[in-house]
Amino acid sequence: MTETVPLRGRHRESAELDALVDRARAGRSGALVVSGEAGVGKTALLDHMAARAAIDVRVERIVASESEMELAYAGLHQLCGHMLSSAGRLPAPQREAIEAAFGLRQGSAPSPFLVGLALLGLLTEAAGQRALLCVVDDAQWLDEASARAVAFAARRLDAEGVAIVLAMRTVGEAFTGLRQLVVEGLSHDDARELLRLAAPGRLDRRVRDQLIAEARGNPLALRELPRALSPAEIAGGFALTRSLPLESRIEQSLVAQLQPLPASARLLMLLAAADPTGDPGLLWRASTVLGLGPQDVDAATDADALVVGTRVGFRHPLVRSAVYRAASPEDRRRVHAALAEVTSAEHDPDRRAWHRASATLRPDEEVAADLERSALRARTRGGAAAAGAFLERAAELTPEPFRRTQRLIAAAEAKHDAGAPAAALRLLDTARDLPLTALQEALVARLRARAGYALRRDSSGAALLLAAAQGLEGFDPMLARDTYIEALAAAIYGGRLGDAEQVAAVANAILEATPGAEASDRARDLILRGQALLAARGQEAAIAVLRRAQRAFLEQAPDSLELHWMWFASRAAQDLWDTRMLRVLADRQVELARADGVVTVLPIALSLLMLAQTVDGDLDAAEASCDEIDAIKDVTGHPLPQYGRLFLAAYRGQAGETERWAEEIRADAYARGEGYGLSAVNFAEAILYNGLGRFADAVASGRRELPYTHELSHAMRTLLELVEAAVRTGERALAEQAFERLVGVTRPAGTGYALGVLAMAEAQLREGDEAEGLYRDAIKRFEHERIPIMVGRCRLLYGETLGRAGRHAEAREQLRAAHEALSGCGLNGFAERAARGLSASGETPRVRVHGSSARLTEQELNVARLAREGLTNRDIGARLFISARTAEYHLRKVFTKLGIRGRAELKTALAELDSEAR
Repeated sequence: MTETVPLRGRHRESAELDALVDRARAGRSGALVVSGEAGVGKTALLDHMAARAAIDVRVERIVASESEMELAYAGLHQLCGHMLSSAGRLPAPQREAIEAAFGLRQGSAPSPFLVGLALLGLLTEAAGQRALLCVVDDAQWLDEASARAVAFAARRLDAEGVAIVLAMRTVGEAFTGLRQLVVEGLSHDDARELLRLAAPGRLDRRVRDQLIAEARGNPLALRELPRALSPAEIAGGFALTRSLPLESRIEQSLVAQLQPLPASARLLMLLAAADPTGDPGLLWRASTVLGLGPQDVDAATDADALVVGTRVGFRHPLVRSAVYRAASPEDRRRVHAALAEVTSAEHDPDRRAWHRASATLRPDEEVAADLERSALRARTRGGAAAAGAFLERAAELTPEPFRRTQRLIAAAEAKHDAGAPAAALRLLDTARDLPLTALQEALVARLRARAGYALRRDSSGAALLLAAAQGLEGFDPMLARDTYIEALAAAIYGGRLGDAEQVAAVANAILEATPGAEASDRARDLILRGQALLAARGQEAAIAVLRRAQRAFLEQAPDSLELHWMWFASRAAQDLWDTRMLRVLADRQVELARADGVVTVLPIALSLLMLAQTVDGDLDAAEASCDEIDAIKDVTGHPLPQYGRLFLAAYRGQAGETERWAEEIRADAYARGEGYGLSAVNFAEAILYNGLGRFADAVASGRRELPYTHELSHAMRTLLELVEAAVRTGERALAEQAFERLVGVTRPAGTGYALGVLAMAEAQLREGDEAEGLYRDAIKRFEHERIPIMVGRCRLLYGETLGRAGRHAEAREQLRAAHEALSGCGLNGFAERAARGLSASGETPRVRVHGSSARLTEQELNVARLAREGLTNRDIGARLFISARTAEYHLRKVFTKLGIRGRAELKTALAELDSEAR
């Protein structure tokens, strides 16, 4: 290891950074955010760490620049652009995504998550021979797309031998949750010694003490502030200006030190500060445009401000910002104009456009159009935030009011798509005084409704979205229909917590606006019409249209909008009790969303797939889907209600887990104004309590859904639970009421599942041969539909009925089959009910031996479940947003902990992995 002089007063910080690098040397990975005020010593710590690591670790280091914040993926390209030689070893979707992000490939906008995975893969490949250290200084200036990708990769690091260190003044939103190291000021003694070294024998004692007090241990302040003191101030006539923040005083000191330089040398430094690429060739060409020469470079380097080598930089990042901020607006425009002139319009059009805009004071359509083209390119690279910035500046420079409004609306839409609805509304407010065409008014109304709903999710959202859709009808029917379906989704999810008449009002408005939709063969037209019919007129009226819509989703290649709304087709399959269609649609949407990296769609698709897997009795696969949803939640930071975990816990009979999730989801539902969450909780509780034999509790939960069964979905499925619980508590009238409601939502569907549910419910209300016939009919239907959990539950009810009638031999036959089916699916609460029935009839049920998977960590369990399903390490990595190397690392630990030799033994070893939680 290279010997370096220890930094004064930084033993703790240096030790933590060195430990991070040591872990990378040992094959483990990690990330660290180093934060602290400007000048506190972050850059010195990075220099020290990089110097010590360089002898045996590959070091990649960049300094982000404020002027690059509007260029999508500029920082990422600077960090890893030269690693692209190994991109060929990435999975094709990841390789294509990062090439599109860097403008090397034409096509649709890349998924930011595929870009993040690609970065993780590139870092893993780069660390293949020796450990890799990536350092980003001034990371607060990273463009949003780069920051998101770097944060994504940093969170998923594990066993690649990669260390990422990000230095910034305050921790940005993208980097919250990463391990942090806060750098604070030096101690009094260390500050005193540093000041002595910076100004040996020069300072009056009072000046020295005041400097130490005011610098608050900031090393850059201690070094730089004395350099700006006059002889009189050094001798004791010095008084600090306390009204200025320390950062501003440091910048003033730095600027003051540069004042003796010739004006041309200061202009050259401003030129370097305005060009974040650090390209010496670009600097020489631009300096020629400005009439600057080598003597100006010499003067800047002799002043210990500019550093010129293979790249042009500054001795400290704060020097760059000080030089740029201190310059006059006129000089800034001059250097940007020179940089625009020498920047290639062919190879770097976006940076050229931004320089041109920075050099322009008055409205200029040519410059504005150039920015608009850059915004389009930013969109195709997945930089919605960058597109918004380009368009906002383009609007400012647009002379003609109509085009200015167009660009403002486009900028607001880009801001909204980038996840900044408040910024979108702010931009729309600037258009209030501009003349708007009818179309522009409609577009503004739509954006206001969407952004407002994203911010508040209150009951007004559906009405505002409906009004916006109606306003768009005469201008853009496709956009109008997309807005209609947003309005319907908002109304349906609001449900009982929204306006009581809202769902019907939105649905009827859609039916009035789409009279010809039933003749269409497009999936989006059919699903809109079908869902509106379902909400307004019920299942029977909607069945034909919804089934056509479902077939269209499967037979046609969906575009991005149709992929987004495909979950509505899966929801329709639930509402029509069509388990086969639910399986196929959910599988298809997940497959397409994974292939395209559309992580905004994937969680909803996975939630529906999880329901299909649960119906199939494959709770292990459903758990793996929940793991994937959690991985997405982890990398996006967006709140996703844990419906899947809730239902799995309920089916497994885990009372504590179910009640914990129920409390959390119920509170979230009220906060979001979404009645759907309340329905999910009541349904899950009813399942749990029926399984545990706590029938009075099941009645309490199920009864809450009776007024809302017209919402279908979970509310109507709760009716079966309520029939069972009410019969067992002797509440015959309530059971009959629930059954009558169930008849109304199952017979119109007419599927095997629906009729099986109806027969199973009616059997509990009948006696003798009639009840037996209904149970047998239900079991036969469930077996034909391949719904093992319902086969098991129906046999359980049948066996309990036979036992109560004293027919113990026949009861044992049904209860034995029920116990085997239910325990095989993992429905432990219901399986124990069957076991109790068998014990009462004189038979001891076989008890499965619990596995030892409780010793596994959560990530090890996630990897093990997917490996059990037959996925390769690369596939596991893609599902869980980790590297293939990390998947392999965890799988080796799984084999060791479980005492098995390979993947073939995983299924047995992980059997009933959650039984201990019951």
